[in-house]
Amino acid sequence: MTTTSDMDGQEAERAHAENRRLSSPGERFGARLQRQSSAAALQRRLIEQETRNLAEALGRIAADGSVVRSAAAVVAARRRFVTGSGKSFAYASLLATDLSAGLSHVTLVDGAVVRPLDVLSEVSQTDVLIAVSLRRYRRETVVVGRHFAEAGGTVVAITDDADAPLASIAAETIVVPTDSASYADSPTAVAAVVHLLTTLATASSKGARRRLAERDRLSHALGNYLED
Repeated sequence: MTTTSDMDGQEAERAHAENRRLSSPGERFGARLQRQSSAAALQRRLIEQETRNLAEALGRIAADGSVVRSAAAVVAARRRFVTGSGKSFAYASLLATDLSAGLSHVTLVDGAVVRPLDVLSEVSQTDVLIAVSLRRYRRETVVVGRHFAEAGGTVVAITDDADAPLASIAAETIVVPTDSASYADSPTAVAAVVHLLTTLATASSKGARRRLAERDRLSHALGNYLED
């Protein structure tokens, strides 16, 4: 006997498979947004999908422990590097910004000020690289991750599929669903997982409280914010 839960699961699997098939924003726009639809109907579909994504992501990481293990690896490292390319660079920047507030030696590999070559030439076994790699999986991120791991460093991957290229390289992989009703893959669960990872790592860092207090003092002294 097929239950409602089974039918919902099968529908979710079909929707996920369709989303993976539409690999580019152009394909997704043609399939989803060219048909006549009111703004209210489109908004409803988007909200429903984002709600499902977030629930799925949080349920998955609560069950598999990937974020807890990744946070432990980040805290244990002597140096922490963060990288991502294309749209994934935005998530990498968010992660590096929040992580550096509570932990020392956090470096965003941006390809300009900090180049992959500079990092890869002196990787040690106490270093960790957090690499954000979402489809359509930029080559440079995967290549940097592979060389970092081969040099003895620990790679933590944040990606959208268990079979993504970076998953086979990483010591820890956090899988985040990005299915969407839009032409763009969903950022909602990715941002939530970045927030969770940085919070867990900061909470476990012995020097985080002192570092955050000192940053507050310096921000006030420098007049960084309007309320100061």
